[in-house]
Amino acid sequence: MRHRIVYPGVAALLLALSLALPAHGGEHMALSITSPVFENGGGIPSKYTCEGKDISPALMFSGVPEGTKSLVLIVDDPDAPDPAAPKMTWVHWVLYNLPPDTTGLEESVASLPAGGLEGVNDWKRTGYGGPCPPIGRHRYFFKLYALDTVLSDLYKPTKAELEQAMQNHALAQVELVGTYQK
Repeated sequence: MRHRIVYPGVAALLLALSLALPAHGGEHMALSITSPVFENGGGIPSKYTCEGKDISPALMFSGVPEGTKSLVLIVDDPDAPDPAAPKMTWVHWVLYNLPPDTTGLEESVASLPAGGLEGVNDWKRTGYGGPCPPIGRHRYFFKLYALDTVLSDLYKPTKAELEQAMQNHALAQVELVGTYQK
């Protein structure tokens, strides 16, 4: 009788790897959002803030799950106005109905991919509004959602209105966090 030896920790790793692979044997990647200008948890360069050009950073998306019909991007700051005593989450950017084959957004987005729509940020306008913290180092969450539907035109929704419309439609979600302090 032959016995298989599995070292502690290895069994858990093998199980995790087997769960990460789809049943048909193809390669599976988790939904991912990255930026070439800052690392997850790292500082956002001032060029992309109110102290710089206030333009959106380039973003890259990958691992969009099968069955995705649209992507949503929400950028917000849960540390407003003061990270030591946050009172609200400030919304910087709201995009929805991005096509599922969108591989990212270029720096200083001039136009969205076909079908993409914008919501309003907390400056009561569409488009990107960069970090501009009044005090302390704030965190900025770039949240990417893969949805199983294309949403109807919500006519420039707020983040809350978009989240309501997205309810029960997210196939996957991931976030990239950048920080900034004046």
